[in-house]
Amino acid sequence: MRDEHRLLIALQDLDIMIKEVKDKATSKELQSLGFKLTGLSELQEAREKLAKKTQKGLLQRYEKLTEHFTVAILPVTGNLCLGCFVKLPTSFFSAVSRNELQTCENCGRLLYIP
Repeated sequence: MRDEHRLLIALQDLDIMIKEVKDKATSKELQSLGFKLTGLSELQEAREKLAKKTQKGLLQRYEKLTEHFTVAILPVTGNLCLGCFVKLPTSFFSAVSRNELQTCENCGRLLYIP
């Protein structure tokens, strides 16, 4: 997996954590389970650093997808998109595409082969 893919995955993880901390219902539930929800500013700072390291066009594409989906970048398992569970065409698995982020033809999410 390329470093760019890892940056996007880490960015997505940070976005999900930030969203959970900001969401009152989720944060109350997490606190009732014993989780301390401090460090929002640190999460946001880490997100900004990662965003600066990410290729601008790819970052814009990712952010547009996050407007519609909680999880915008997913691994491919078997021959399925884990976002919409549609079977991917065999062309998706060509040697060229193994190192590149691909787009699910059905849901539009970014996909990678782990």
